[in-house]
Amino acid sequence: MNDEEYMKLAILEAKKAFEKDEVPIGAILVMQHKIIAKAYNQVELMNDSTAHAEIIALTSAYNYLGSKYLPEATLYVTVEPCLMCCGALYWSKIGKIVFGAYDEKNSYRKSTGTVNPFHPKTEIVGGILEDECAQLMKDFFKKLR
Repeated sequence: MNDEEYMKLAILEAKKAFEKDEVPIGAILVMQHKIIAKAYNQVELMNDSTAHAEIIALTSAYNYLGSKYLPEATLYVTVEPCLMCCGALYWSKIGKIVFGAYDEKNSYRKSTGTVNPFHPKTEIVGGILEDECAQLMKDFFKKLR
């Protein structure tokens, strides 16, 4: 599978969040071409502001692998990570982060600017299926109004 195919699976997770009135962000963690974790935002469900898709996927992967580092893993997430998730991803030493939609309002770049807050060895790829990922967010917030 390629980045677009994995991102489509992350979009399916985001749609689960959408259906549960959560901000529609989904994440898939892949290692050696195997999905090791799936997650979607559960902030409202868990009444926990840290229950972002990325955090839940990381915790699931750590439990699955029995390890606290993921240097050989790739995270596919539908929206650019926020600063909180960025910190968690830094400590995971994740190998690669692939995101869909850019988020000028809430992404890590709002606080860090051009400084890369991820682990120095982490590769970052943005804009994969960007329109599809962004449309989910637009539809969600339009529904709220």
